[in-house]
Amino acid sequence: MKRYVISVLALLPMMAMADVPNIVESDSVASIDAAHIDSIANHYLRMAIEDEKKENESIFAFDNPDNQKKHPWKAAIEAFGINVFVQSFDRFILNEDFAKISFNSIKHNIKNGFVWDNDQFSTNLFAHPYHGGLYFNAARSNGMNFWESIPYSFCGSLMWETMCEIEPPAINDLIATTVGGVCIGEVTYRISDLILDDSKRGGARFWRELLAAVVCPIKSLNRIISGDAWKVRHQYYKYHDYERIPVNVNISAGARYLADNNSFVRGEWDPYLNVALVYGDPFSECARKPYDYFSADVTFGLGGNQPLISGVHLLGRLCGVPFNSGDGIQAEVGLYQHFNYFDSQPVKDGSSQVPFRISEAAAVGPGVIYRFPQLGYITKLEQRIFVDAILLGGSLTDYYNVIDRDYNLGSGYSAKINTLIEFGKYGSLIFNADYYRIYTWKGYEGKDLSTIDPLYLNAQGDKGHASLFVLNPHLILAVSDVLSIDLSASYYWRETFYKYHDDVTSKTFDFRMGVNVRI
Repeated sequence: MKRYVISVLALLPMMAMADVPNIVESDSVASIDAAHIDSIANHYLRMAIEDEKKENESIFAFDNPDNQKKHPWKAAIEAFGINVFVQSFDRFILNEDFAKISFNSIKHNIKNGFVWDNDQFSTNLFAHPYHGGLYFNAARSNGMNFWESIPYSFCGSLMWETMCEIEPPAINDLIATTVGGVCIGEVTYRISDLILDDSKRGGARFWRELLAAVVCPIKSLNRIISGDAWKVRHQYYKYHDYERIPVNVNISAGARYLADNNSFVRGEWDPYLNVALVYGDPFSECARKPYDYFSADVTFGLGGNQPLISGVHLLGRLCGVPFNSGDGIQAEVGLYQHFNYFDSQPVKDGSSQVPFRISEAAAVGPGVIYRFPQLGYITKLEQRIFVDAILLGGSLTDYYNVIDRDYNLGSGYSAKINTLIEFGKYGSLIFNADYYRIYTWKGYEGKDLSTIDPLYLNAQGDKGHASLFVLNPHLILAVSDVLSIDLSASYYWRETFYKYHDDVTSKTFDFRMGVNVRI
């Protein structure tokens, strides 16, 4: 602004001369009224100030001083309210026995500590992490940053386990809800930012608010309470800066063949919907906060016997350091959080064969990403390698079957390799290879199951360990800039080594073909 004002002041005599109706001849001296000059000077100074003000007015909501205020106690009340609402719904609407709590049940839970529970796979390893995401976003939507929001997931989960059920508190639930909730919570929080736009009106505004509520309900609840859900703004109205953090979204739909016991003839074709999102650039210098770079891949089963949510794969960078080599290779070394969830049901009615179940609900570890220079028809070549510690994971078992659980819980490690090759306008090839090793440390062997309340069995499953290998090639053939043919396959190979039972090897596969739209 200073340079602009100086330039204006330097031109004032000329501006004043231009505004004087009677200019004397060149050989005479112009007589200009001082008051008139001052008036012109003030006019142009006001113009400069207004231009500077406009330049400083941000369109982004995160620059709004009101949005930078933190409300920790409001966040705590909302996390508490989430538990009260869900518990009341379970007790008074669904009439669930486990929700009929009392002071005695709370006292009993606190006194007797934690066990490994026997809830079904989707409850323990997806529903609980999703629930933790609600606690997390109670804090995020009240001005707390990523790290400040983590205790809310833990405390919300602890309250639920000890006070909101008559069943004993679960160790696995506390881990999955807290750690998995952080991952799901931050991803859904940021995706909702991509959807919201307070400058919109009418139907466009309604559908944006509705979709954002589906993705991140707690944020939308706060928007309704504050009135932001219907306020129209022309300043601070956007919630994401696409110039600073680019986003790529691909939606594909088609048919999926899931083999029954690795058979090419006994499987079934069912419709599917897949949403894949890459948020940010791993090599960006200006976006280095937690989850400024992440990827999300969610697959929905739309028919047959398969679960609605058949796959959830999240990867978020917690911190990292980018660097460039002398040969044009870009690289980043960082610490990443992982959430992976593979679920399936028997392909045929009456079949007891479950194709696969794999979970990595709480996992963190180092990773490196390489981007190589363009070479011929290859416009983009990236290689990613990750190794992480699994604090809590799950794998299908062949023997343990107590209440609703037919899988083993445990901890271990995993390794992942991801290769991305883009061929310009022709399409791309993605190759994923995941390896999981999950150890089940606490078995039930030596216990008389007929005399033990299964709620207090307190076992991770069949003692031993499972090796799980998932191979996934993915081919995208471009038809236009936004439309492409989507072809992919997955091969699942499980080897479970039991301490007290015969070892089991299981193999199966699926195949998908559909139409992909790039948004």
